[in-house]
Amino acid sequence: MADPGDAIVRHVVTFGRVLREVGLEVGPGRTIDALRALDVVDLTRQEDVYFALRQTLVSRQDELDLFDRAFLAWFLRAPVLPPARQTGLVQPAARAAAAPVDRLRGEGDEEPEGEPAELGASAHELLREKDFAEMTPDEFRRLRQLMQVIARTRPRRSSRRRQADPRGELLDMRRLMRRSLRTGGEPVERAYRSRKEVPRKLVVLCDVSGSMDAYSRALLLFLHAVVGSGPGVEAFAFGTRLSRLTPDLATRDPEAAIDRCTEAVVDWGSGTRIGASLKEFNDVYGRRALTRGAIVVVVSDGWERDDPDLVGREMARLARAAYAVVWVNPLKGNPEYQPLAGGMRAALPFVDRFLPGHNLRSLEELAAVLAGIERRHAA
Repeated sequence: MADPGDAIVRHVVTFGRVLREVGLEVGPGRTIDALRALDVVDLTRQEDVYFALRQTLVSRQDELDLFDRAFLAWFLRAPVLPPARQTGLVQPAARAAAAPVDRLRGEGDEEPEGEPAELGASAHELLREKDFAEMTPDEFRRLRQLMQVIARTRPRRSSRRRQADPRGELLDMRRLMRRSLRTGGEPVERAYRSRKEVPRKLVVLCDVSGSMDAYSRALLLFLHAVVGSGPGVEAFAFGTRLSRLTPDLATRDPEAAIDRCTEAVVDWGSGTRIGASLKEFNDVYGRRALTRGAIVVVVSDGWERDDPDLVGREMARLARAAYAVVWVNPLKGNPEYQPLAGGMRAALPFVDRFLPGHNLRSLEELAAVLAGIERRHAA
């Protein structure tokens, strides 16, 4: 019989890895502190577990939002929601974490009749864990709304422009002078500014060759949701050639968008020429500065029928121009997967994050990674 303590250790260590992926500095020392804290609390009390982990794994106030979202996604299996950007009063994180499980599912997520009430056995939980290749058309329809929630989590960057912020780091001299007129010229009430946060450019290149056929429909639904999340998103498909899908995915109806995409991509379900497609993207769109400062997501199983060396050269060009490169491979969802395909091996040295993409849970992980990704490769 497995030791429950070992399972807790593995769970906390993996959670620490999730926190590092979204930008928190969680090292072995903090992980040990978290395990010690869990030793002295009641593990059956959700609120105790939440505060034990938050106290030991969070060091700065600006990390609280990322921690709360990671806690909800990892321990409570709730959808990953976009980070709060409000400056007014918000619901305390502790209250959200201690909410009843049925409220954490969100509106409209009631359990169907006859199904177990536990979150782990809920219909939505089963849907999150099910492989896209095994889903029925009805399950795909239920998947749309959940994908739209995930797609709202966009990577962000600091803009050159500044906005009024009482917790900002720079004095707003103009507002300071205006306010000082109320107090006879004395700057009693100080005003500050901080940099605005705006969505970072996001470019998605999706493999629609024959080897990806089992996952293409689900990934196109995700692409449609991402394109609909706001400006600054570009979507492309590739098989033996590159096709721009952004205009075709701009319609509100997902089914209509997928039909338009399948008509526009003449090499749908054909062979795979990753290197040639990347070269076309770099030559045509890279020169337009489309990838400069952008996060580029490549969705492919890495099977290349041409020279893998071309994949490596074009990935190097892409990595130099982009802020970060993320590779999503549906095959990585298999615990026994190894990147043995020539194209995949050639691409990996230039990839900042290598993630699975076989089910909804993996796309939630992708959204969390994109929200807190840092550039690793040299400029």
